[in-house]
Amino acid sequence: QVQLVESGGGLVQAGGSLSLSCAANGSNLYKYDMGWFRQAPGKERELVAGISWSGGTTYYADSVKGRFTISRDNVKNTLYLQMNSLKPEDTALYYCAVDTSVPWRPIVRLEYLQVWGQGTLVTVSS
Repeated sequence: QVQLVESGGGLVQAGGSLSLSCAANGSNLYKYDMGWFRQAPGKERELVAGISWSGGTTYYADSVKGRFTISRDNVKNTLYLQMNSLKPEDTALYYCAVDTSVPWRPIVRLEYLQVWGQGTLVTVSS
């Protein structure tokens, strides 16, 4: 059972920044691709960003490209999401996800990312 714990959410004004973290407790996820999803009230969950197991390949949704940065520290077993220039439409519950189906994938397959954490709430006021 994968255990992921997200943190770093909060209330911020539009234009501000937040940094989210996702700790993998009891699981070594250094060999798996990971990502961040979000779900706003009344909307479907959407993929925000993804990163390969090595950190060498990243993916961003068009809505956050240029504002968000995904990264990972495989020694600390932690995933990060740096969010800058936040907008009210970024308000959502943010979840981290991992693809544990195949280790050391040569090519990231975003469709295999699964959410395991409880999420952290990000609220951006206008």
